[in-house]
Amino acid sequence: MGQYKGDETTGFQSPAQDYIEGVVYLAAILDLRRPGRYPVRVKGQALAARGIHDGDILVADAAAEPRAGVVCVAMVGGDVILATLSKRADVWVLKPSSGALITIADDVEVWAIVQALVRTNV
Repeated sequence: MGQYKGDETTGFQSPAQDYIEGVVYLAAILDLRRPGRYPVRVKGQALAARGIHDGDILVADAAAEPRAGVVCVAMVGGDVILATLSKRADVWVLKPSSGALITIADDVEVWAIVQALVRTNV
């Protein structure tokens, strides 16, 4: 059985034919071929308050500039966490979903900034 193509129908021509969209290529839309851009699958509900849920796929960009208020993927003492990036008195800090603020120091590294979210379970 073939794939449905809206432009290959029989009968009269639909007035909506001009609005038929082609195949959506998420890798191109999300620019996943760019060096430093990675899909990351979320495990857990740590940032559910930000709309990020277990099983979601985040597009993380290791080359993106940090900005206050964005979600980032960080390495804290060898553990990978999601946190909101913030700035307090000219010092970058991580705000995890629970617990105290984490100051960016030797054992803390912002690995990538989250650029997009893809939800596979609706």
